[in-house]
Amino acid sequence: MSAVTTDTSAEKIASAKARQARITGGILIGLSLLVLFLLDVAASEVATFKLSRPRDAWVLPDLVVPGAFNTIAAALLAFLGVRQFLRGGGRWTSLSLGIGIALVIMAFLVWATAGKSFSLTGMLQATMVRAVPIALGGLAGVLSERVAVINIAIEGMLLAGAFTGALMGSLLGGWGGLVMAVLVGGMFGMILAALVVTFRMDQIIAGVVINLFVLGLTSYVTSQVFAEHRYLNNAEIFRSWKIPILGDIPVLGPTLFNQNIFVYGALILVAVATYYLFHTKGGLRARAVGEHPRAADTLGVDVYFTRYLHVTLAGMVAGFGGAWFTLGSVGRFDENMTGGRGFIGLAAMIFGRWHPVGALSAALIFGFADSLQQKLALLNTPIPSEFLAMAPYIATIIVVAGLIGKARPPAADGRPYVKE
Repeated sequence: MSAVTTDTSAEKIASAKARQARITGGILIGLSLLVLFLLDVAASEVATFKLSRPRDAWVLPDLVVPGAFNTIAAALLAFLGVRQFLRGGGRWTSLSLGIGIALVIMAFLVWATAGKSFSLTGMLQATMVRAVPIALGGLAGVLSERVAVINIAIEGMLLAGAFTGALMGSLLGGWGGLVMAVLVGGMFGMILAALVVTFRMDQIIAGVVINLFVLGLTSYVTSQVFAEHRYLNNAEIFRSWKIPILGDIPVLGPTLFNQNIFVYGALILVAVATYYLFHTKGGLRARAVGEHPRAADTLGVDVYFTRYLHVTLAGMVAGFGGAWFTLGSVGRFDENMTGGRGFIGLAAMIFGRWHPVGALSAALIFGFADSLQQKLALLNTPIPSEFLAMAPYIATIIVVAGLIGKARPPAADGRPYVKE
């Protein structure tokens, strides 16, 4: 009986992999046709990408790409797509899709920049900046869901952090606003933990309640208080700080080592969270609570405390990410200024398979799409900026729909735990 069950399971897994390979192959072939017919560039035209700026210590020559690159990219996409139909499966499927997406992005940039020049370094720098709230939102989701608590309230926590950063930053200065934003985010994390762990409220509903409460409260204060007392909404902004020597490295230096505290903080938090979750006893216990809380409880792990701790930490991370919108960007709060970045952060978490580094990688993709629409507006491309602005949300739908492959969440994710 067990042998039959094993064979059936193996057949289902093989069938799922074959189906995913066919879907990936169809996507790659479709992208090949897109590049060939819609992103066609004359062979005589060239796209110039600037890798350095005049004030950089080390100046690199411009990267000049001929228009024939798009034809080559279309051929490579077709080859990868056909290969998926014939020999797809395993890790090659994800690798082929990743290579295909990179080729399409490069072909699109060549098409948009043909006959013009474009600062590639500037766009990469903007990508890193715009990925920060998404990466921190994704990290907050990882910390919560690794202990089996679905955190829909990330959007509200980001918004609360942005609001607190503007208000308290105006009264106490930048650092005071940042600390208070982190504390307020942690407070909402603790509230969420109390609702879902102690009172066993439905986790989705609890998150929606927090989102609506924060949205309503901040909208009211913005329209009734900030409109009259503008000095309460005029916070100090954290400026960029270049790390000596590292900040002078071409391309990589401006992207990673000439940023503000939020970029550095996001990278450090991702590194610390990765080490904690996968290389410490506390992280092992947290993952055990997310996979099999009853077994963890049997071994002496306090399931309730572990969930409280990690959801509260997730709220603090989200509060830090929310402060980016005000203290790291514009210095003032506007109604609903997070614009759904918390939900995109959840998609980045799923795309990254509940891993901090994976969530950061996905956030960079979303951040790239976000910065692309602003940069291309300067090139007067025929695509309306509104359509380019849709790119991060379209990517979110694709990720959540599972079209790039299904990711397995922690086994106990979303389930309340009742101690016997």
